[in-house]
Amino acid sequence: MTKDEIYNELKNVLINSFMIEEGDISPQADLYNDLDFDSIDAIDLAAKIHSVTGKQLKPEQFKGVRTIGDAVNVIDELLRAE
Repeated sequence: MTKDEIYNELKNVLINSFMIEEGDISPQADLYNDLDFDSIDAIDLAAKIHSVTGKQLKPEQFKGVRTIGDAVNVIDELLRAE
């Protein structure tokens, strides 16, 4: 998957699973401040990422994720680590 494909897949997850408006989603959008995520939402997102990629995110990998762009980068690293 390219980073664009990862971003589009992540965008679909945010729209369909978290009911976030498409216009609110950008690589710079902060999951916590802009999209009102809490720690439970972050865990749910990590689970959704697992279902899409087949790869398990470790909590320490997701700890530094603040923006959608950060999430794309972590997913990209996860997929490249195969």
